[in-house]
Amino acid sequence: MADPMIGRPFAMPMMKPFIPKKLQPWIYLLFAIIFQLVNVTYMGNMQQEIGDMSIMREDATFIFICGVVGVAMPFPILFRLKFRFTNRSLMLFSVSGMIVCILLSLTTELIPVLCILSYLCSFFKLMATFEALSNIQLWITPKRDFEIFFPLLYIIVLGDMSASGWISQQLCYYCGDYHAMQYFIVALLLLVLLFLYTCTQHFRFMRPMPFINIDWLGCILWSTTLLEIVWLFTYGEYYNWSDSGLWCNVACALPVTAFFAYGRMTHIHHPYIDPKAFRYKTLGAILFFFVVEEWMNSTHNALEGIFTGSILHYGMLTSSRFNLIGWVGSLSGCLFSLWWMKMLKLRYTSLLTIGFALMLGYQVLMYFYITPELNIERLYAPTFVRTFGYAIFFCTLTVYLEELLPFQHFFMGLTIAGFIRNSVVDSISGGIYSYLFRYHVADNFARGLQIDPVQSIMLSIKYLYGTTCLIGCFFLLLLMLWRVQPVRSMLKHIPYWNKVGQQMRKELESE
Repeated sequence: MADPMIGRPFAMPMMKPFIPKKLQPWIYLLFAIIFQLVNVTYMGNMQQEIGDMSIMREDATFIFICGVVGVAMPFPILFRLKFRFTNRSLMLFSVSGMIVCILLSLTTELIPVLCILSYLCSFFKLMATFEALSNIQLWITPKRDFEIFFPLLYIIVLGDMSASGWISQQLCYYCGDYHAMQYFIVALLLLVLLFLYTCTQHFRFMRPMPFINIDWLGCILWSTTLLEIVWLFTYGEYYNWSDSGLWCNVACALPVTAFFAYGRMTHIHHPYIDPKAFRYKTLGAILFFFVVEEWMNSTHNALEGIFTGSILHYGMLTSSRFNLIGWVGSLSGCLFSLWWMKMLKLRYTSLLTIGFALMLGYQVLMYFYITPELNIERLYAPTFVRTFGYAIFFCTLTVYLEELLPFQHFFMGLTIAGFIRNSVVDSISGGIYSYLFRYHVADNFARGLQIDPVQSIMLSIKYLYGTTCLIGCFFLLLLMLWRVQPVRSMLKHIPYWNKVGQQMRKELESE
């Protein structure tokens, strides 16, 4: 049957006719921005949450990371959902799920329950964001060009990461309640829900696809594997690593869970992640640079947070300034990537090198800025440089991933990349930096250095920044020698959703 949507002007038939056509895509774009602000807990309010709930810093961090892992997992089933349910049904379900998760999180202080709610809320968040943006992708880029779509997408994703921190800190400070952000988000989601209920309608662009053969157990096993890794490195310092029986039990459970996840993937007919998605020869190089990117970015939380908190004694409102600078840096980095890829059409490896050099520049600047008399204004440039380079890396590596994987495995590739970039490497790096920091502070005193505790902390931070700079220089040289170049005169375009659905239907019927 011919595709009824191909060749027609952009339209949003799920909207009721009384909504102005020019306003319709802007509404869904606003919804995507709101969805990316959603979380069960916010790191900007961590100190207030710790004090009010009488929990540890590690507990608050792990609750937040459960949500970050939840964002990585829905990718393999997003199109199955899209081709089975209408946009109205998916949006109503996802928004309602987010509201329920946030409201339930306000009624409990049980850490396991909060972890589950954080994971589910982020799972729904990605479903809603995908459903909103997938319906306006032809409005964003009529030629279905990933070089345009990804930089604009990451303006929303990375920009909201900084914006949510700033908004939560401001609301917490002026309202006197760290739950103020949750109330604010629930109010926004209720308005979104009201609009969806009154101003949208059911519309199908193809026959519904059977919602069968979804490997939910595989999703749970992969998620559990990731969370076990995160738990080991988040709580490692608190439990003194292998000295704790609980830590050793989780360490022993990790290979068992990973074994069952891998075994299920290779032995069932419809695994959650197709093993073929792991077999592309260039995937390893892309994942390696994702590891390096997340490792370089982890010093922001692991070292800079100690410096600004323990040495400079910045409060919540003062620290919120860095979120604004980070928002500007992310926006600038994404726009620079768009300009480089679409306007200049220069080499992607050169763009990656620029992004990594900027992230390395952050480490160098911080190495020279570790002084107790530092003015806050001098930290603006390192923050901008770091977020600018991070945005470049994010945009470029995602384009690499899309070009080097066929579309049927691209969304699985995003989940595989999410294994690395969604806080797993950040947690591992943070745990290692925490251990090395504690070791060097103790070593400074053990060697009888004539320094006070503040100087010992600064010396340890400076040593770790310096070591990171040296290792980063090696990786920068490696990146400059990398010659994997996916850029042709024309990259692959985003396929029409009807074509994707027809291909998936053929695969299901043939099996």
